[in-house]
Amino acid sequence: MSGAARAYWLTEPRVGEIRPVVLPPAGPGDVVVRTVCSAISRGTETLVFGGRVPESQYAAMRAPFQEGDFPGPVKYGYLSVGVVEEGPAHLLGRLVCCLYPHQTRYVVPADAVVPVPDGIPPERAVLAGTVETAVNALWDAAPLVGDRVAVVGAGMVGCCVAHLLSGIPGVRTTLVDVDESRATVAGALGVDFALAAEAGGWGPGAHDLVVHTSATSAGLQLSLDLMADEGEVVELSWYGDLEVSLALGGSFHSRRLSIRASQVGAVSRARRSRRTHADRLALALDLLHDPAFDALVTGRSTFDELPEVMARLSDGSLPAICQIITYDQG
Repeated sequence: MSGAARAYWLTEPRVGEIRPVVLPPAGPGDVVVRTVCSAISRGTETLVFGGRVPESQYAAMRAPFQEGDFPGPVKYGYLSVGVVEEGPAHLLGRLVCCLYPHQTRYVVPADAVVPVPDGIPPERAVLAGTVETAVNALWDAAPLVGDRVAVVGAGMVGCCVAHLLSGIPGVRTTLVDVDESRATVAGALGVDFALAAEAGGWGPGAHDLVVHTSATSAGLQLSLDLMADEGEVVELSWYGDLEVSLALGGSFHSRRLSIRASQVGAVSRARRSRRTHADRLALALDLLHDPAFDALVTGRSTFDELPEVMARLSDGSLPAICQIITYDQG
C-alpha cells in the first residue's frame, strides 16, 4: 500500500467536504506524490461547485484524474504541485506539476507528472496550467508587433494573457476590469489598466485585438465595442449553463466583427502539427521563471479550509485572483 490521504470532494452542488482516501499500491511505472500546494481555477471550479456544468458537457469537462460525475459527488481540480516520494530515480525528490484534484497525496503514472524547472517556487508553479491556457490563446489570436490589445477580465487567465502580450515588441496592452484594485496587479505585470466604465467610452476601432476572459455578457459586449472594424474577439470565457446576451443588431454586421472561441483542451490549430500538449506545458513552465507572475497569487488558505473557501469564492465574498491551497508538510 502507498498509504492514506485526504481529498476534497463536491458531495452535491454547493456542498464540499474532506474525505479520507486509501491510495492504491504504486506500480513500477507510477509515482507517489506528496502535495505541496494546489490552486483553484476560479472560473471553472466555481461553476462545477455550483452544479452549473451543462449535461451535454459532462464528458468534455472531465478533468484528467476526476473521480465521480457531475453534478456530484465529484472530485475535481487540475492545478497541483508536489514532491515525488516514490518512483523512478530521475523523479525521486523532484518538485512536479500534475493535473490532479485537491488531495494530500496521490498515485499516478510517472508520465502524468512534469518536473518543475529549478528556480520556480511551488506557489508560482501551480500557475502552469493557466499560463498554458494563455499560451494557447495567443497561438489562436496571433498578435502582431505594434498591436493595440485589450484584455477584458483581470482574472487568472486574463492576467496571464496580458503579461505574455507585454513581452511582444511594440504591443500596447490594456487590462480592463470592473474592480479598480486590479490596477495594482496590472502594474506588476507591466500592462496598462482601465476600468470597464472608462473603456466603454473609447468607442470602436480602438484595438487591433481584444481577448475576453470575464465570463459575463457585459464583458463580451464591451470587447466587441472596443474591436476595430473586421476584427476578431478571442473568447476564453466558459459560461457553464449561463446564457449570454449580446446586442448584435447595431454595428456588429456592418463592422464585420467576429467572435472566436479559444480553449485549452486542444492545441491551437496554428501549432497543432508542430507542438504537443507536453511541449505547450513545458513552454508554460519555462515562462514561469518570470517572478512577475507572483502578483497573481492574492490569497492563501489551508487544505482543511477548502470547503469554506470554495463556497466563498463561489458567492464572491473572497475576491482572490489566484487562491493557493497549502498542505501540512509535517
